[in-house]
Amino acid sequence: MKIEEIDRIAGNPEPVIRNLQITQCYYELSQAFRQNFGPAANWCTFAAWASKQAGQSIRREDLVRSFDYYSHRSPEIGLAIKALTKIASGTGLPPDLKRSLEILLREIRPEEIFDRVSDAVARGNKKVFEEIGRIFADFLLKFQADPAFDSKKISDFCSQLSSGDPPQGQGLLCEAFKNYYRASFTKEPKEREELLFFGNLLVGYHEQTRLQPEIAEAQNAPFENREVMKERLLKIVLPGFWHRLRHKAARLLGRELPLDRTIERLMNQIQIITRRVTTEYMMTLHLAEGEVLRLGHDLKGSFPDTLKEIKDSQLTEFLNRVDPTADSLRQSGAQDWSDFDERMHFISDFFRAYHNNLQLFHPPFTDYQVKEIKSGKLPAGRL
Repeated sequence: MKIEEIDRIAGNPEPVIRNLQITQCYYELSQAFRQNFGPAANWCTFAAWASKQAGQSIRREDLVRSFDYYSHRSPEIGLAIKALTKIASGTGLPPDLKRSLEILLREIRPEEIFDRVSDAVARGNKKVFEEIGRIFADFLLKFQADPAFDSKKISDFCSQLSSGDPPQGQGLLCEAFKNYYRASFTKEPKEREELLFFGNLLVGYHEQTRLQPEIAEAQNAPFENREVMKERLLKIVLPGFWHRLRHKAARLLGRELPLDRTIERLMNQIQIITRRVTTEYMMTLHLAEGEVLRLGHDLKGSFPDTLKEIKDSQLTEFLNRVDPTADSLRQSGAQDWSDFDERMHFISDFFRAYHNNLQLFHPPFTDYQVKEIKSGKLPAGRL
């Protein structure tokens, strides 16, 4: 994979096609890396599946439909709508609760909220790829044919990376690629697997630190302007000019109005459902062979034999930072994906438990889809 190809993909202004090309590129980088630096999963292996999952949010697949499903079945929203229709009796909303909800949801415009989710996820997908994907491609280009470990060469490679911790510094990436390089010349299986796993963790920590703003933005995609949204809803409930004028006059007198409280309650519930839908998509990982991981649930299974007990002291120290349930999959589920510590706990256990999982190495797309994606087209079929 040439660096120019990484730059070309990252520069694609169309986020849907760009995401598909990023996903395929991660897969190709992963395969090339396996051939040269060890058969276990590398960071690109995991990144391919994470990028594929991100594509669902970027393409907004079923987000609005899921939102409609939950909002129409929410008892809290039902109570808020009932209160609004009572307050608005004879003014704006019809007495039919379902019809009232549909009218209000048109003004809330959930598709605009999910557009902001899509944009945040797409920006994060691009940001990580154009940095880390580029470094992987450069590393493969420079080191895949080395007959022996060259300490000066890897030092020169690291000198191109900025020092310090993420999000600005790339010090963890330097250490990660040193571990990858050492692993390719290590004969002892356990030591090699620990080096590869440690490399994956360090890249993952850097990646997640860089992604924190976009993840938080996507999961907390609010109404763009809460006050504007309130006024929109107020016009639905009180369509008459004089009704709204009396309402505003009461506000100016400092009165706490039931209508304002009810609209606020409705908006809070809408935001809870928006977050639930976004979280559901961001915290579900579809792997090959139909396996679905719910990132909010504890991982099942066990660690591979080479990683059940960790010997490397630096890796042990790092795991103690990110995994509060050492050598166990207990409490690995992340209840809040925007919480960095919870996310890293899940990722550290996921990287460790799936280190040699064969289904991770399956191609993410069919041959037909790959051909279409590389030509810049959106292929038919399930993506």
